[in-house]
Amino acid sequence: MNIAVIGVGGVGGYFGGKLTQILQTNPQVNIFFIARNQHLKEIQANGLLLDSDEGKIVCKPTKAIENISELPQLDYCLICVKGYDLENVLKQLKLKIEASTVILLLLNGVDISERVREVIKTGYLHPACVYVGTHIEKPGVVKQRGGACTIILGNDPEAKTENTTILGILDLAKIKYKWLSDPFIEIWSKFIFIGSFGLVTANFDKSIGEVIQSGKYLNYAIGIIREIVTLAKRKGIDLPGTIIEDTISKASKFPFETKTSFQRDFELKGKPDERDLFGGSIIKMGKELRTPTIITEEIYSSIMRQKPIAPPWATPA
Repeated sequence: MNIAVIGVGGVGGYFGGKLTQILQTNPQVNIFFIARNQHLKEIQANGLLLDSDEGKIVCKPTKAIENISELPQLDYCLICVKGYDLENVLKQLKLKIEASTVILLLLNGVDISERVREVIKTGYLHPACVYVGTHIEKPGVVKQRGGACTIILGNDPEAKTENTTILGILDLAKIKYKWLSDPFIEIWSKFIFIGSFGLVTANFDKSIGEVIQSGKYLNYAIGIIREIVTLAKRKGIDLPGTIIEDTISKASKFPFETKTSFQRDFELKGKPDERDLFGGSIIKMGKELRTPTIITEEIYSSIMRQKPIAPPWATPA
């Protein structure tokens, strides 16, 4: 059995690291890490150190490599890359996917299944989202503190039959999960939080606490929340009626000084970020559904002026 973890950052490092514990009692399983740069070199030399709330463990995959082309044909695949790397990864990965391959999508976004299906036409896709507080502390070390450390997943919406074999793998690795008949409610609920607060915190250079305490910035966040909720309703997502209040409540529980992950990426000048996954996808869906996204467009335009990057969703001239 061949299992690949594509992208061994915070999310991939945590869940991939847990998966490697299977190797101790299941010699028929092979687990491959796809990583790069010094992080890869450290994993190859010493394994991945996973420093979690449960303690520290050294995680040694069957093989850690940089090139997807070196992978064998896969039985299971966890895609854990950032949104801006997704298309390039999928083009390489599609040759390793069989009709029976099970793919678990562990990255943010409400249109990830659609993006994957545009490139990879076969295999079984589990739409999912995760709640875990992780980051690469230094090359070769992934640190986890807080978060539910849980994968929320469900069936491939395009599949005619249910496939739950991935749950056995997660059980073996002692990875917490929640199986939902409709995971898209949870996926959209998470996106509403990370999209709205990510865009506002990054644009105004304010922590989550500062946004919550400011009428001006909080109104921007609420405006974006309302626009996403409208899009969700247009797409038939049955969100709870209290979703706006729930999102503000969730944000208020973070420490005052907390920065969003998009905000931290945005601060790194010259580095890519996930603005397309958040603002870009909202605007794109708005155009497709003929639904106004005025506030998102205002914040997105401001972000583009501060750190110009050509939006990949833009129509060529």
